[in-house]
Amino acid sequence: MVRVVLALFIASTVVVAQERRKATPLPDEMVLAAQVMLDVAGFSPGEIDGKPGTNFGRAAAAYQESRGLSVSGKVDDATLDRLRQDFRSQPPVISYTITDADIAGPFQPDIPKDMIAQSKLPSLDYRNALELIAEKFHASPALLGSLNPGQTFMEAGAQVTVPNVTPLEPLPPPAETKPSAAAKPSAPANTKPSGVRIVVTKKISALTVEDADGRVLFFAPVTTGSQHDPLPIGKWKVTGVQQMPVFNYNPGLFWDASPKHSKAKIPAGPNNPVGIAWIDLSKPHYGIHGTPEPSQIGHVQSHGCVRMTNWDVRRVMEWAKPGTLVVFQP
Repeated sequence: MVRVVLALFIASTVVVAQERRKATPLPDEMVLAAQVMLDVAGFSPGEIDGKPGTNFGRAAAAYQESRGLSVSGKVDDATLDRLRQDFRSQPPVISYTITDADIAGPFQPDIPKDMIAQSKLPSLDYRNALELIAEKFHASPALLGSLNPGQTFMEAGAQVTVPNVTPLEPLPPPAETKPSAAAKPSAPANTKPSGVRIVVTKKISALTVEDADGRVLFFAPVTTGSQHDPLPIGKWKVTGVQQMPVFNYNPGLFWDASPKHSKAKIPAGPNNPVGIAWIDLSKPHYGIHGTPEPSQIGHVQSHGCVRMTNWDVRRVMEWAKPGTLVVFQP
């Protein structure tokens, strides 16, 4: 019965006239519903795309363990029933009205991969309104395209279907151009460690925020390093947090950097190499940060730092205060 009800929630909003056009295949309705509910419950599946995958399975397993359910990583009827209770039977997708701010820009449609070329841009904003709205609702652009066939996402007042999650609100631009990533960011004033700890587990590519009793307050997939730049196992502390950082690119810290590269300042923006936030750690040159490529979180390697989606690192910022314990474990 739970499956039928959840399917109806989505079917009522995502049924499209595929006979009119060969659109991108619709997402799996049950996976999409579960991804949304896990996200809202604080067990992020990463980018919501309506597809089963490793990040989804790990989020489901973490949720099951936290609720005393049988841990399988598969969303069975018991898990769906508990998710629905936590979600209070709300619809997994809702209608959203595109605003003037969504389409106002500025946008940066052409972002080169080369760091030096990026440093010459005025900013690293979203490429277009679709990317902005997708990130706002923790979704892949492809998912929004499949839910809204024919929609350009460039018309204020247009109604579009989006995941029913807490939207990622834009952060203010940096107050100064002082580089802060891979350097020492300014620390928030009058803050104290909250008694929680941040744990990054390499084996499952996941970050958890835990209270003093070990209860999981938040779970999210991460990218944790590579063979060239392994995750530095040990205990560290948060030394500061920077919103919308300018990235201080030092090719000497990157094993795969071009020998022609020199140091450069990469402008701020959601498509900056460290995304919308940098959480600096007591381990020099290491931090927890956002990403311009949310679809790759948990699936590719990093240069040693802990990389998350922009919306997930925004949530971690709520607990990351100077002095907060950060544990990197195998």
